[in-house]
Amino acid sequence: MSFKAVGSALTRTLWTRGQRTPPAARPPKVNRLSTTCSVSGKQQGCDKTKSCSSDSDRPSGEGPSPSSEPPHRFTTADKKRPKEPVGAPGVNGVRRRSYTSAAPVSQSTYLWARYNETKRLVHDIIPPGACKLLNSSTIYANNEVDLAEVDIYGFDYDYTLAMYSNALEKMIYNTARNFLIKNFKYPEGIQRYDYIPNFAVRGLHYDIQKGLLMKIDAFHYIQAGTVYRGLSPVPDDEVRQLYGGTFHIPLQQDSGFYGKGPKIKQFMDIFSIPEMNLLAAANDFFISNDIDYDPVHLFKDVSEAVGMVHLQGYMYKWVMGDLDKYILKGEETDAVLHRLVNKGKKLFLITNSPFRFVNKGMTHMVGKNWRDFFDVVIVQAEKPHFFTDCIKPFRRLDSNGDLQWEKIKSLNKGEIYKQGNLFDFLRLTGWTGSKVLYFGDHLYSDLADLMLRHGWRTAAIVPELERETQVVSTDRYAVSLTWLQALTGLMERLQIHRDSESQKIFEEWQQEREELRVMTKNLFNPQFGSIFRTCHNPTYFSRRLSRFSDIYMASLSCLLNYDESYTFYPRRTPLQHEAPLWMDQLCTGCMKTPFLEEMSHIR
Repeated sequence: MSFKAVGSALTRTLWTRGQRTPPAARPPKVNRLSTTCSVSGKQQGCDKTKSCSSDSDRPSGEGPSPSSEPPHRFTTADKKRPKEPVGAPGVNGVRRRSYTSAAPVSQSTYLWARYNETKRLVHDIIPPGACKLLNSSTIYANNEVDLAEVDIYGFDYDYTLAMYSNALEKMIYNTARNFLIKNFKYPEGIQRYDYIPNFAVRGLHYDIQKGLLMKIDAFHYIQAGTVYRGLSPVPDDEVRQLYGGTFHIPLQQDSGFYGKGPKIKQFMDIFSIPEMNLLAAANDFFISNDIDYDPVHLFKDVSEAVGMVHLQGYMYKWVMGDLDKYILKGEETDAVLHRLVNKGKKLFLITNSPFRFVNKGMTHMVGKNWRDFFDVVIVQAEKPHFFTDCIKPFRRLDSNGDLQWEKIKSLNKGEIYKQGNLFDFLRLTGWTGSKVLYFGDHLYSDLADLMLRHGWRTAAIVPELERETQVVSTDRYAVSLTWLQALTGLMERLQIHRDSESQKIFEEWQQEREELRVMTKNLFNPQFGSIFRTCHNPTYFSRRLSRFSDIYMASLSCLLNYDESYTFYPRRTPLQHEAPLWMDQLCTGCMKTPFLEEMSHIR
């Protein structure tokens, strides 16, 4: 059972408890799938739980009986309670309400009874190991994709065909820090700041003029508690004051289509994590030592220092000097390419990296004949301009990587081409539309134009999925998130009680709700949380992921879990005005992945 199935069951049960009758009444003996199941047991992979009834939102003159739950919070110790007598109605362990001889009770007693009742239900409704079936090797669908219709597979190189270890990020940080001190004459004290591997996450925004690193949601609102000046969090009240009394970032200030706005930049590249670390370290040094500085100059200098690591070839030298240390999952990349070619698929490579670097890495992962797998290979393509520029021509490289002068009239297998543009690529290959599926890690530089302008299918590589899936699969996260949602729903329904006694209780509930939000956020990253969520909203990164990619996965090796004719179906998650009754949430949930026994032969 997935979290969505649990949430759906809890929502419907709470509705029943508040209204006495469910939204769609049906004969009690009809065996039908619903958000809450009427018979205890398991059927079609769905954990069934008895439905329950309760008093409404306190109708006049009624309330819980004096023997109801005491007016205090339910704790996990309360879960170990004697079962009701055989035949007692309601969820196991929840006392049935009486509507005939209820004695008046205080408002506090009533609200805490509802609180305890709801919390007890949360603990009862989540089966052990509710999401243990989540697998980081799953491919997730934003849009329906039938692989049987895909004839051509295209790839980026860095963080797509070649996955890198975290050791590379540290090397980039250390070298850029040295450039900042030696080339840009920054204080030597910055040298004392070591790289912090888990400080920043991909998809964050940076306010260039204010020197603030932050996480923004899909509605352009800053997530409270995720704004950092240097290495220190900025209080929420100060953030609100800095942005004119709101957490909202206006569209004209936010990052542009490619993540580079006039005042705010979004870091979408995995290579940008060292840059965010260096920005935070340098800001922190100046602030800690009370040194006046211009944040705009700092941003430009740090960006240039990080760029020098790439432009001067340092990163290429490190990787080529120790391929085993820096390149991960090379054998699985080899397996993916062999499998696609054996199935008669055409392959091509479009990367910004130079040929010598790509050749070394591909030879390490696939072998000296790696070019035989690809029908077209393009290096130093200068994406994203490659997808929008219609002027720059292709140039051929010889076997030594030297440029040739002849005009390119065709793109031939086994040859290496440099630069060029997508319009000539489409004209020379005829590869258009949804029969092409392109894989890349950068949502803007790799995928956005291909999906929006050219109608290619796109696949995003999101390595962070492996870690995030592990967190989501823990019992602590499952219970905390479900209780957070249940508590939010309880507050929404009982907010009609506006007397002073009720308001004090709501303040306590709100405090608990905020603590749950912080706790679930910290499970992913103590500073910025999940790259996909800002509390209940998707992040700015997550919204772009759903807009620019048809499917997404942790690594290219995830393809090994699916055959070449597999169809990826996105889950039909209910809109706010729709009832959460979709079948894939009720009884398939996390099992909607090809990791069941009958498909184990694929890999």
